[in-house]
Amino acid sequence: KSSMTCFTAFILVMFQEKHYYQVLALVFAVEEINKDPNLLPNITLGFNIFDTHTSDVSTLESSLTLLSGQRLAVPNYQCEKQGKSLAVIAGPYSELSVKIASVLELYKFPQMTCGPYDPILNDRVHFSSVYQLAPKDSKLALAMVQLLVHFHWTWAGLLITDNARGETFLWDIREEMARKGVCLTFMLKIPPNENYSLFPHSEVMEILHATSANVIIFYGSNNVVFDWEFEKEDYLDYSKVCITTSQWDFSMRPNTLLVESFSKSLIFSSKRKEIPTFKSFMRAIKPAKYPEDIFLKTFWSILFQCPLKEKQWKEEDCLLNTSLEMLPMRDFDMSMSSRSYNIYNAVYAVAWALHQMLLIRSEMEYMRNEDSLVLYPWKLHSLLRNMQFNNSAGDQVIMDQKRIPMASYDIINFVNFHNGTEALMNVGEFISQVPFGEDTLRSVCSESCGPGYQKSAHEQHAICCFDCIPCPEGEISNQTDMDQCITCPEDEYSNKERTRCLPKMVTFLAYEEPLGMALACTALAFFLLTVVITGVFVKHQDTPVVKANNRTLSFLLLLSLSQCFLSSLLFIGKPSSATCLLQQTIFGITFTMAVSSILAKTITVVLAFKATRPGSRSRKWVGFRAPISLILICCLIQVILCGIWLLVSPPFPDTDSHSEAEHIILKCNEGSPIAFYFVLGYMGLLALGSFTVAFLARNLPDTFNEAKFITFSMLVFCSVWVSFLPTYQSTKGKMMVAVEVFSILSSSAGLLSCIFIPKCYVILLRPQWNTQEWINQKSFARGRHHSKAFPHAS
Repeated sequence: KSSMTCFTAFILVMFQEKHYYQVLALVFAVEEINKDPNLLPNITLGFNIFDTHTSDVSTLESSLTLLSGQRLAVPNYQCEKQGKSLAVIAGPYSELSVKIASVLELYKFPQMTCGPYDPILNDRVHFSSVYQLAPKDSKLALAMVQLLVHFHWTWAGLLITDNARGETFLWDIREEMARKGVCLTFMLKIPPNENYSLFPHSEVMEILHATSANVIIFYGSNNVVFDWEFEKEDYLDYSKVCITTSQWDFSMRPNTLLVESFSKSLIFSSKRKEIPTFKSFMRAIKPAKYPEDIFLKTFWSILFQCPLKEKQWKEEDCLLNTSLEMLPMRDFDMSMSSRSYNIYNAVYAVAWALHQMLLIRSEMEYMRNEDSLVLYPWKLHSLLRNMQFNNSAGDQVIMDQKRIPMASYDIINFVNFHNGTEALMNVGEFISQVPFGEDTLRSVCSESCGPGYQKSAHEQHAICCFDCIPCPEGEISNQTDMDQCITCPEDEYSNKERTRCLPKMVTFLAYEEPLGMALACTALAFFLLTVVITGVFVKHQDTPVVKANNRTLSFLLLLSLSQCFLSSLLFIGKPSSATCLLQQTIFGITFTMAVSSILAKTITVVLAFKATRPGSRSRKWVGFRAPISLILICCLIQVILCGIWLLVSPPFPDTDSHSEAEHIILKCNEGSPIAFYFVLGYMGLLALGSFTVAFLARNLPDTFNEAKFITFSMLVFCSVWVSFLPTYQSTKGKMMVAVEVFSILSSSAGLLSCIFIPKCYVILLRPQWNTQEWINQKSFARGRHHSKAFPHAS
């Protein structure tokens, strides 16, 4: 292959050992093509390397130099027709490709980009001569977020480069994170190379060290972040995970490798197959093999720390038999990186285009020397646009920019072991692989809320930061991270753990339970006591004690009290329509009869005292008819109130599923609370009247004056029912019924004991006081005392 030489130009950003790693891929591809007898026969493919030194001026100068064909840049002039480059491979960043394309596009000069895919360069109007070798990476944000979700990493930090690519990625990953419930704890932007010196490195390192996130995502179109130098004991710890892409080439940077500061690093790399002979080529590289390569000498001296004095370098100054294979992986990776892979394919694309051009004789122009051939770079476009071939690894390469495939990613796990060794493990697209015996690291702002809890978001915080609040009573959550608890049906309640709903038990104030049994026994006991007192009064009805206090009213009062005790039994047991109608009605009427009987007894005492005065008109009211008429009138008013209540809104059986969490309580609903309180208010009015009259008559001179006892009994009665009102309102369920039963029993017992127990004491234990002689003596003694107290009364 010596009849003709064709050149390809490779433009670097600036020389660094990791950039030279890509030069080696270029050399490997060119040598492999030159050895292939079926590709470009009788043609030797060569290359020129230009270093831009990260300068726009150098970039422009390099572009003009390769156009002119001489070492000096001559604008808009072609010094040579042969021996100059036919295509440009720009690497490794898209920013460099844009700058070069601004010049080369004027001459339709073919330009290959080995950096990551950039949508800007896909503009066929402004960059029709640019060909991108990298697949589209628009799904990278989705792939990263799915990886985070797979490992339950919902709390992560993000570092991006401050340029268009970084902004596009930030937009995409935020959108995907919002869909999957992943949050960013911080987001930092790294400036481009020209502003890199102004970047506050120490402040960023402090943020990385202090963050609660255990996962840090790095993304960008340059590699400045991996040039940070720091000691192992500073800043980061070994418990965090780094997620990045192969766009940031982390290899070839001894002692400053950022990924070393993380316990594990997951690198997203475009899927590709291994080039079969690349590692063999890398093993055979030595400075002696390429004596004219000045870059290789510098590269070698840096890797093996050989002296390089005054630009003089001798191989014997390095260790004998050195090889790149001897270097640890952190210093040099023998496998082909994604950028090197793109350069390899770019060289082959140019070679195949040249091969096809040379086969078409009509596309050639002959000069005077027919053995030489003049090739015009712009004529490669028609071939490159339709170029499609399989490389030596078997991967398909498509040059049609409209058919660039969507990237699928390998996930490479970069692991630092405790013994200082490192390993690169391809763990697949979304499969984690950690060293044996080591748990998967979690990176979350807030731990998951288990069953029985619901999430409560923090105000002005990301959605990943929340508190776990127990579900309130009556609600459950049976899954992890529920936003809201589920309310149980009314006939069910939540268990103690708030994880499931259980059926409620139906309950009521039953005779079988202790409280119901105690109240029922108390009611029956007081009823029997009332019957016994009634028997005593019947047996001694002709004695002065019984006769002095209106026997008829006493028997009527005892009858009403006995019914009051029995009416309380209607409140105990399972409610029914009949019991609900009878409860309040019988209670109201019997109590009205009792209180009106007491009122009649009190008025009878007052009238009897006034009737003893000469010429008093009160004598006509003393007798049997007046008290009975008063009782009938009072009871009739209560009957009317109860009748209206039953007609308008009668009580009915009802259920209460809210008062007690685990029970459905059967009860009687009053129907109309207003009617219920009218009934109580009417009884309170009668009781207040009885108390007032009895209090005024408490000092009247009578042998067996009941006014004092009635006053005290009404005081007890009113105290019970005044206390009943707030207690009744504050209790729920069965206790509400128990409170009403207790009030009925206690108020009735107060009337019975205060009025009739003293009389039974005299009848049964002091019978001598229950005689006419003792009454006369007591009346005589009271008269003498009265005369001494009022000597001038006559």
